[in-house]
Order: sequence, then C-alpha cells, then structure tokens
Amino acid sequence: MFGRMPKKSNNTKYYEVLGVSKTATQDELKKAYRKAAIKNHPDKGGDPEKFKELAQAYEVLNDPEKREIYDQYGEDALKEGMGGGGSSDFHSPFDLFEQIFQNRSGFGGRGHRQKRGEDVVHTMKVSLEDLYNGTTKKLSLSRNALCTKCKGKGSKSGAAATCHGCRGAGMRTITRQIGLGMIQQMNTVCPECRGSVTGDIVFVLQLKDHPKFKRKFDDLFIEHTISLTEALCGFQFVLTHLDGRQLLIKSNPGEVIKPGQHKAINDEGMPQHGRPFMKGRLFVEFNVEFPEPGALTPGQCRSLEKILPPRPGNQLSDMELDQCEETTMHDVNIEEEMRRRQQHRRQEAYDEDDDEDAGAGPRVQCAQQ
Repeated sequence: MFGRMPKKSNNTKYYEVLGVSKTATQDELKKAYRKAAIKNHPDKGGDPEKFKELAQAYEVLNDPEKREIYDQYGEDALKEGMGGGGSSDFHSPFDLFEQIFQNRSGFGGRGHRQKRGEDVVHTMKVSLEDLYNGTTKKLSLSRNALCTKCKGKGSKSGAAATCHGCRGAGMRTITRQIGLGMIQQMNTVCPECRGSVTGDIVFVLQLKDHPKFKRKFDDLFIEHTISLTEALCGFQFVLTHLDGRQLLIKSNPGEVIKPGQHKAINDEGMPQHGRPFMKGRLFVEFNVEFPEPGALTPGQCRSLEKILPPRPGNQLSDMELDQCEETTMHDVNIEEEMRRRQQHRRQEAYDEDDDEDAGAGPRVQCAQQ
C-alpha cells in the first residue's frame, strides 16, 4: 500500500447479501444472518457458495473496524489487507455458523464445538390441582448475570469484544518443543473464558398424593362407597372436581351396582399434553356397604325375600337335610390368616434343621500332631 489510498469499490454487496440496509444495527445483522444461514446451509440442501458469502458478509459487517473500511473503500480494500488481513483470513463459514447457534441448531457437526455447562436440576412438588388447572411457581436461584450496560461484552453497545486469550474460539493452541527439531501442538480449553456456554435449568415435577383422585396417564380414578339400598334402588352424589366444578353423578333407573364395578365419565379426566381441550376419562369404582350382622330382624328378612328375586330352584328337601352334617362358620381375616400360616411354616423348617443337626452325632476331626 505504501501510503497510497485504495480505489473505492463496491461497498453495498455485503448488505445486499444479508438483505439489510447500510444503517442496520448489530442485532439486525445477526438476525438476518441467522435466517439466511439456516435457509442456505449445505446440510439442509442449501447453496454452499451462498452460505460462504453470507458468512463473509456477516464477519465483515459485524466487525466495527472492517465495516468502517468497507463502507469507505469497499470490498477491494479488505482484499488488499486493510482491516487486519486479506480475503484469505475469513473464518470457516461452518465455524461461524456454530458459534452463532451454539451447536444447538440440529445441523451437522463441523468445526469446533463449544463445551456446554452442566444443567441445574430442581425437583418441584406439585399438586394434582396444579397439573389440572396450570399454575405459576417461583424459584430463587443464584447465578452470574450479564451486565445490563455492556451485555457481557466488556465494551459499549455495538463494539465487538472477544476473549483475548482465545479470540472467541473457546480453545487455545499451545506449541511445545518436545525434542530437537520436534514441536507438538495441543488444543486446550481457554483458561480465561473456559470456552463453554451455559447449561439449562431443568425442573422435575413430582406429583403429590391426592386424598380423592388418582391419576393414570390422561385418566382419573376415584373410589366411592354406596349402601346396599343405593346399589339396589339407585343413588346420586356430588363430586367436587379438581377445578372446583360440582359434578352430579347418579345411576340409571333400574340399574343395580355390583361391588367393585367401574363406571366411566367421558371428558372429565386430565387435559392431554399439547391439547388442553381434549381430556381423558374419569373412572368411578363402587364399593357396596352391606348391613352389619343383626341389623335386620327375621320379619324384615321375610319382607325383603318377598320383593327380591326368588331363591335358586335347587332347594334341598327335609330328607336330604337330615342326611347332612351341619357346620358353623365364623369371621376370619384372610390376610392375617395367610401371614400366620407363613410364619408357622418357617418355624417348622427351622425345627427340622435343628433335628437333623442333633441326629448327625459328633463330627470326626483330624488328629493334631
């Protein structure tokens, strides 16, 4: 150059490539580059040359010094070495792309990938009402925040500032001499900026038990106890739903409910993910409560027998009854009975082992010398 001013050349091409005006801000340049780079990325079937032009245009216009030279003298001035280097000094378009998108765009991996910081996981207990209706929770966290004035760049808005240790690459190349005429180069994480991007805050929702409702996927389940009279003659009850609505649930005329029977109500279950107006079903399991022993007099039993369906037709005659041996039933807790029997079997097994050891006699031992 030797003091000679360069000839002016095209100074609008890079703006046209990005589709922005010459007064575009840094944010507008970045937004335009992101949109065009996604569209023209070779891994997505885009034009490689167009992708390269976009990277070169953004790299120049995003650098205040290079942009000023480009606006005054055009593209040729940069090629001749003004602004810190010639046209061969452009970075790889794929490196620039991954730097902008922080390796999370879903495109093929090329160039250097920045290390990602660890995620912070928080477990948050929520009620079934929270999941059904939606809610907002607040969580206090301590973290390092960007300066509101410089946005973490360490300079005024619009002035680019990168890490001096790695020049924004996140990695440093260290050259070491390991022998006579032998040089080793190693890539290591930059100790100044650590070459990493922040991780995510992950919330794990833990559902608390509900006293009335149980959830299975998009369906809700409840248990409801009715009397024998309600099971035979009909019932109705009011259920308060998770959103506070009062649901009237009643049997159909002439319907008889059996113990353990299930009934379903459509569209009263949990809202489906992504489709809040589509809901699962609400299942009601009925428990039938029978009268306590002695609650009915012999006269009431005879009156009931007259209105209830008749007994089975295969009744035994008096002669057949005389030939039978009468038995007596008593109440029993079957779970407690099975547990008692299992303990009894274990004790018998221990006793058998003790008897075998006692009948084996003294053991023969080796003579000591």
